[in-house]
Amino acid sequence: MRSGPELRELSAEQFTDELDALAGIYALAMAAPAAELPGRISIMERHAGHPAFRAVVAVQPGEQRRHRDWGEATAGDRRALIGFAYGFHGLDGQWWHDVVTDNLAARRGSEEAGQWLGDSFEFAEVHVHPDHQGSGTGRAMMHVLAAGRPERTAVLSTPHGQTRARRLYRSLGFVDLLPAFGFPGAGPAYAIMGAVLPLRGAPPPDARSASPSRW
Repeated sequence: MRSGPELRELSAEQFTDELDALAGIYALAMAAPAAELPGRISIMERHAGHPAFRAVVAVQPGEQRRHRDWGEATAGDRRALIGFAYGFHGLDGQWWHDVVTDNLAARRGSEEAGQWLGDSFEFAEVHVHPDHQGSGTGRAMMHVLAAGRPERTAVLSTPHGQTRARRLYRSLGFVDLLPAFGFPGAGPAYAIMGAVLPLRGAPPPDARSASPSRW
């Protein structure tokens, strides 16, 4: 029987070394066109330099990876990447943080905007390969990222609509802050969501830690 995915934390350096592979998962999960990927990779590389950056990948044991191995892996110890997630501490001067803070303050007041974004962990990306969605991998990665975070809240954006991702976020305690928000430059509508940390249903500390990526 095939075992479930393993979660592995990556350092910022390891994360940037694997951007091509991670962008491949992003493209499959989001059905993103190839032309979008260079810009997405540039954004992800910039995010890796943000304060308190944390990244986790989900890997399927027993499958051959098709890209460079992490750490000190041998050919018999390879894993197939099936998902990744990352985030960081939100601060003034970060584009997403500033746009959301300004619009939330305009609609719901500066005090409420400060409560949600004044001390927040931003889930920047959470993606799982389509063949592995619906199996709890995204939930597990989010719990690992949020475990032990010192911030008061967590925030994220997700495409507007009753999607599987939005149902997952609600089950973790996220509520709508700006339910149908358009970022500058047009494009599709997004839901801006926030949760008070720790996330709902967080496993006990000894069950939620990801292993370091030395394999």
